Amino acid sequence: MKLICAQSELNTHLSLVSRVVPSRPSHPVLANVLLNASVEKQQVSLVGFDLSLGVKTSFEAQVEQEGTITLPAKLFCDIISRLPEGEIILDDQTSEAMVTLTCTSGRYQVRGMGAEEFPELPLIEESRITHLPVDALIEGLRGSLFSTSSDETKQVLTGVHLTINSDGMEFAATDGHRLAVVQTPSADEAPDAEADRTLEVTVPSKALRELERMIQMNASGEAVAVRFDQGQLVCEWANQRLTSRLLEGQYPNYRQLIPRQFSRQMTAERRLFTNALERIAVLADQKNSIVKLSLDSVKQEIVLSVEAQDVGSGREALPAQISGDDLDIAFNVRYLLEGLKALNTTEVQMQFNTSTSPSILTPLGGLKMTYLVMPVQIRS
Repeated sequence: MKLICAQSELNTHLSLVSRVVPSRPSHPVLANVLLNASVEKQQVSLVGFDLSLGVKTSFEAQVEQEGTITLPAKLFCDIISRLPEGEIILDDQTSEAMVTLTCTSGRYQVRGMGAEEFPELPLIEESRITHLPVDALIEGLRGSLFSTSSDETKQVLTGVHLTINSDGMEFAATDGHRLAVVQTPSADEAPDAEADRTLEVTVPSKALRELERMIQMNASGEAVAVRFDQGQLVCEWANQRLTSRLLEGQYPNYRQLIPRQFSRQMTAERRLFTNALERIAVLADQKNSIVKLSLDSVKQEIVLSVEAQDVGSGREALPAQISGDDLDIAFNVRYLLEGLKALNTTEVQMQFNTSTSPSILTPLGGLKMTYLVMPVQIRS
């Protein structure tokens, strides 16, 4: 194998695939990245795989002699990231799986392993493909991932539940204390024989965070082709491919948790609300993370307050459009902030019933998102 490529290109793509390489691999070859050089395509592809999550990415290079090899991910990454910008020559003319890297500043040799033992990424042959616009996919991920659980004992809640049908996709995530639901349109225009069929799967949040990162790093504007089967997800776009094993288990029926009617409503400017909460959170974090919201329908304002025992207290008021009776209700301040930061509209709306029933936060215009937050009990 012999090829010439740009250091910046190799470094960018290597950093993408190496993120999924396991730190404690079940087999030595899984600590490596698979590198394949094609003369016909004049392209280099890189693969990282931990048997659950796999990433494949390709870029153009001057390939003089094709070949395949696996190289230790961490070492290879560390060397390439530190080489000066410019052309790099990769050459493995020896029969000992040894790659020579030549650049303007010097020469390095890295011992690899043969590619025979490296497992192939899963393929899904017969499955409906849905094409999702990049912007819609990023919005769906941004508006749901933060609500997944980090508790591995609640395995199905550590993922995002995806529902796919002819209208597009619905992303849902909950950790038991809050719930985020985002609906995004599909880019498919042609009618599909299976278009009326609804598919539901739960994808690990780690896989979707990598997908989000890859799309943002290589924003080609090309729609992402998404395929599912019972055990696997495959996403493909612009010489990139991500595969992930799906989570097993019954996802909660989250739609029945969302109240249909509310007796109180508040509309506020998102940035003002967020900034005030961030200031209040400085005190809230000292002892606990609870902030109290008091709706004042006469003054048409919302008062944020916190009492941190032995530390101090804080109080801020901001203008809001309020309908319904006054209400005192308390929330985990982090849950409120994360929900507000996931929205990108100028104004947001919060709807309430009582101080102990779920509240809903929604953007006004733009993203079709519902964020449910459970309040915490206020001690009198």
